[in-house]
Amino acid sequence: MGRFIGKILITAVAALIASWLLPGVFINNSITAILVAFVLALLNGFVKPLLVIFTIPVTILTFGLFLLIINIVIIKWTAAIVPGFIVQNNWAALWFSLLLSLVTFIIESIIGRPEDERN
Repeated sequence: MGRFIGKILITAVAALIASWLLPGVFINNSITAILVAFVLALLNGFVKPLLVIFTIPVTILTFGLFLLIINIVIIKWTAAIVPGFIVQNNWAALWFSLLLSLVTFIIESIIGRPEDERN
């Protein structure tokens, strides 16, 4: 449970950084960022795998690029669910998802992973 909370907090910080860097994406405060991270975790854990399975033919035809569309949909759904999180358009959602992944990776690289995940 502690790892999940840590991952949520890291994602929340990354979301705040990404929203600060990108025009068209707004997060009101840190509580909203934590809610964004939590909803993203739920959607990525339960809904995204189903979307990926249902769109396998399209994903294969587009050489995997359709996964970017799925990321946009997940970000837009998160914006629809969480009050105070605004994504103005699909391009902003795409760049937010890419930057969120990059910033999360950088933060996790800096602070390291727990010992039991390294093996």
